[in-house]
Amino acid sequence: MPYALALGLTLLVEVPVYSVALRALGRVSAGRALTAALLVNCLTHPPLWWFLTSGFPGGAPAAGTTSAAYPVLLLLSEAAVWLAETLLLRYGLGLRGPLPYALSLTANTASLLLGLVLTP
Repeated sequence: MPYALALGLTLLVEVPVYSVALRALGRVSAGRALTAALLVNCLTHPPLWWFLTSGFPGGAPAAGTTSAAYPVLLLLSEAAVWLAETLLLRYGLGLRGPLPYALSLTANTASLLLGLVLTP
C-alpha cells in the first residue's frame, strides 16, 4: 500500500474517532479536537510507516513479508504509537485519567483493523 493511501486511511478512521469523542465529552472545542486528531497522527504515522517498511533493526522483515516475527513487531510498534498518542493527548490537551489511554487505543485499534483488512 502506498504511504499516501495508508496515511489517508489512518486519518479517515482516526480523526473522526478523536474529534467526535473529544467534542462529545465536552473536553475541547471543535477546532482543538480536529487539530489534536490531525497532529497526533501526523507525528506518529511517519515514523511507524518508516519502521514497518524500511525494515527493523538487525535486519528484521519489512511490511508484507511472511516472517512469523512480523505480527509481534507490528503489535509492539503499534503499542509504541498508542503510548505516544496517549501522551500527546494527555499533555497537549491536558486530559487526565483513563480518557487519553482509552481514546488512543480505540482510534489506533480501528485504523489497525482497517489496515489489516485492506492489506493482503
